[in-house]
Amino acid sequence: MAGQRERARRAVLEEITTEARRQLARDGAAGLSLRSVARELDMVSSAIYRYVDSRDALLTMLIVAGYERLGTVLEQAGAEGGPPRDRWRSTCLALRAWAAAHPHEYALLYGSPVPGYAAPADTIDPATRVYAALAEPLRDTPLTAAARPVRGALVADGARMADALGLPLAPEVAVCLLGAWGTLFGLVSLELFGHTHNVVTDHDAFFGHQVDQLAEQLGL
Repeated sequence: MAGQRERARRAVLEEITTEARRQLARDGAAGLSLRSVARELDMVSSAIYRYVDSRDALLTMLIVAGYERLGTVLEQAGAEGGPPRDRWRSTCLALRAWAAAHPHEYALLYGSPVPGYAAPADTIDPATRVYAALAEPLRDTPLTAAARPVRGALVADGARMADALGLPLAPEVAVCLLGAWGTLFGLVSLELFGHTHNVVTDHDAFFGHQVDQLAEQLGL
């Protein structure tokens, strides 16, 4: 009986997150509300609070689910095999494709902060999964990256980041990787939000060129 109740609860939560994702695409994160989700699911407003405590809790559910969905896609792309540079390219292309297919989820994860919302610690591990998938192609690479030496606090920062990813990266390579992520997500965001549409005529070629350039910086 307890198992049936738990399955029923999970089914309702899935309905809630699916409807919330639909409203996210329609109204944006700032317009999301539990009352609106409940109304669309033919639930009384008080009933939805048995499953989700607040709007912020609902946003957290969407964020965690978004990271998990993206992480799965990137892990699958990186598992296709081939040399590390090919896996890096496949993973980066998968990130861009997922963002294009799910722009509102991507915006929730990597766009402007939602006013009044502070992401809790529950989102850290799912977010790290995404970065770990992007870093995985570097695992078996003899890393002689053209990364500049780091000093001071950056040494500890790089070592801590490598430890969090579970990769044997030198601090300067970890710091270079962080910069590569910044460029990668920046490129995706610029394209997704229309900032390069009057500048770049072939986004596929431009993105691929930049991904290969980042690979060279990382020593792939």
